[in-house]
Amino acid sequence: AVEKKVAKGKVGERVGLPCCHEIPSTESLRNYRVYWQKNITEVVLAYARGEKISNNERFDNRTQLNERNLTLWISPVEILDNGPYQCIVQHLKVLQNSVVPSIVCDEPVTLYITGDFSEPSITAEVVTSSCELDEVMLSCSSHGGFPKPQISGVLNNRPAVWNATWVSESSNSPYNVTGNMQLNLTEDTNLTCSIEYNGFAKSTSLLLSR
Repeated sequence: AVEKKVAKGKVGERVGLPCCHEIPSTESLRNYRVYWQKNITEVVLAYARGEKISNNERFDNRTQLNERNLTLWISPVEILDNGPYQCIVQHLKVLQNSVVPSIVCDEPVTLYITGDFSEPSITAEVVTSSCELDEVMLSCSSHGGFPKPQISGVLNNRPAVWNATWVSESSNSPYNVTGNMQLNLTEDTNLTCSIEYNGFAKSTSLLLSR
């Protein structure tokens, strides 16, 4: 199986998507047609004979092509840039006064975008209280990040499960996440809430006093 190329970037940063061909030093971009596409249907950037031939409003003024290794640079990246891309390279040869394009390569590369979540915020509300225990409703929330996160909890070094809900306008929109948990508190307890996404994590701790 062909190993799939992957690029990763954070919202607001500059990211490069590698192409499958490097133009040899004996030639120039004028001998080629290069198409960078997203989702197969949307042309991000295209060059023919060294001239830019396409205009994409969403990527306008955010893209650059390296004229040697054909890397597509996007800056600044947005959540909407997340997804599959394809680099298509054609070599233009002149045969009997006509230009004949031959495909050199077309190869997919997937761009994974990360948007940072806010520091988790924990709230604790005592529902009922008695001599033996306090019944506490706990909530942990974080917002504005991407992709869809995992939320986990630790109570006095033991794993705890949040009842989680996620809100997002679409699969390529920022996520808000909230976790709820009911706890019978019999002693001072240390609670940690962690939000994990694309290998990153944000955590907040709170001491629940009894």
